[in-house]
Amino acid sequence: MIKIIFLYDKEKNICGFKTKGHAGYAESGKDIICSAVSMLTMNTVNSMEQLTEDDFNLEMNEKKGILDLKIKDKPSMEAMLLLNSMKLGIDMIHNQYGDKYIRIESKEV
Repeated sequence: MIKIIFLYDKEKNICGFKTKGHAGYAESGKDIICSAVSMLTMNTVNSMEQLTEDDFNLEMNEKKGILDLKIKDKPSMEAMLLLNSMKLGIDMIHNQYGDKYIRIESKEV
């Protein structure tokens, strides 16, 4: 199962995410849920690097299925848009495939 925790600041702005695990929907290389989540999360990281000036911490471990991103200061409007767009995509995957493959949580940091 993939676990995704969306991080929010005290003003309820999304400021990062933590992902861990693999969906287990199909064998490696054919798992459409893992593929979709990976595409959304990696595209968000790449977009944050290229399209914003936000400074963030990033931790990645492909073998363990870990990808964590946390903005260091108050997130820009662009960063929040990218993160909310990613959350929308993750929510849509969850709505289609359910808790068996993906669990979503929220945490104030």
